[in-house]
Amino acid sequence: MTLVLAKTKNFLEEVKAELAKVTWPARKETISTAWVVVVIIVLISLYLGACDVVLAKLIRFILR
Repeated sequence: MTLVLAKTKNFLEEVKAELAKVTWPARKETISTAWVVVVIIVLISLYLGACDVVLAKLIRFILR
């Protein structure tokens, strides 16, 4: 059990050291990137919704 605790402690120390090396983006950059993601998601959702409606009408027309 002691070996497991020692390995866990070592792992967490290494994680902490690696996180200290990370270059985190500025708040402004994070917010602007998040808005780009939201806009792209909305556009893709609208496109896929339109495709769904068109294909549903096409299938309904074919099966009548």
